[in-house]
Amino acid sequence: MPLAPDDLFARLAALGIRTQTVKHPPLFTVEQSKALRGELPGGHTKNLFLKDKKDRMWLVTAEEDRPIDLKALGTALGASGRVSFGSPERLMRHLGVIPGAVTPFGLVNDTEGLVSFVLDEGLARHETLNFHPLTNEATTAIARADFLRFLEAIGHAPRLLALPAREPA
Repeated sequence: MPLAPDDLFARLAALGIRTQTVKHPPLFTVEQSKALRGELPGGHTKNLFLKDKKDRMWLVTAEEDRPIDLKALGTALGASGRVSFGSPERLMRHLGVIPGAVTPFGLVNDTEGLVSFVLDEGLARHETLNFHPLTNEATTAIARADFLRFLEAIGHAPRLLALPAREPA
């Protein structure tokens, strides 16, 4: 059974990690997030749940406005063939979230360690990071150092990667 947001907050508190959470209407896209999240300082994200033809999985977290070349990203990840988006069922099974609520906090539900986590180097420069707390009805701000400590505690240390950008049209 995947953790609920309150369970996530309890895990963070047990690690001595403080966060700030703002509730808002459900957000499904970066555009909606920009319009409805209010004034939250720090790095805002988009999250891609990807798989390759061998069913290896990645969660890629990038700055919200970062254009990403999926073909080049697959190569950078070492994927077998092209990467594609994981199905909603796979997303729920491994990260415990629905489409639109994809978040690196979902890695807490990947107890088998089957999802590799990739963090955009550009995003890692922000002192504060903002993610959905297992629901797209809120945004949680966390200090970058605390986020990295959380990832270490759940066995999902990130791979920092300069994500390949899509060429402008």
